[in-house]
Amino acid sequence: MSDKNSGKAYELGLMVGRFQMLHDGHIDMIEQALCVCDKVGIFVGSSQESGTAKNPFSYELRKEMLERIFGEAIIVKPLPDIGVGNNSRWGDYVLKMTLESFGRLPDIVVSGKEARRSTWYDGEAGEKIAELMVPKRIGISATEMRDFLTEGREEEWKKYADERLHPMYEKLREAMLASRDRTDTASI
Repeated sequence: MSDKNSGKAYELGLMVGRFQMLHDGHIDMIEQALCVCDKVGIFVGSSQESGTAKNPFSYELRKEMLERIFGEAIIVKPLPDIGVGNNSRWGDYVLKMTLESFGRLPDIVVSGKEARRSTWYDGEAGEKIAELMVPKRIGISATEMRDFLTEGREEEWKKYADERLHPMYEKLREAMLASRDRTDTASI
């Protein structure tokens, strides 16, 4: 599994998320993955969409936020939606994209405790992949973070945004305000 010199249990960990406002809850989950994995690959879901109320930020902006916090400790890749929802077809697609992006399947998938994720990897390949469900320890959601941006509640936003993201506040708020009334979305 892992490089025996690293002392970590897994070589490649995988996370999937929209990160349509990266917040302390996401950061906690990524830190948990980094504790047990030599390398953490992060797929930014709905990467094809931006400029909507649900997905205001571009893939590039979300990647920038992740890399500001974690630098080279993570590998960030886009993951466009394929219109099938959260099911085993989605899981097969994620694993196919993992093979294409990282040259191998993950040893472990790290996610929040969401029941729907348990149906993603029910095929033969998925049986060999460990799962780490990180309990929600920080009471915030990306929706709340987007609301803080829209409403100009900077101090509340800063409370749940890593300080390395604070210089991006105005840029993120502008993107949020420009997209807040656009409710059409291709994202599932």
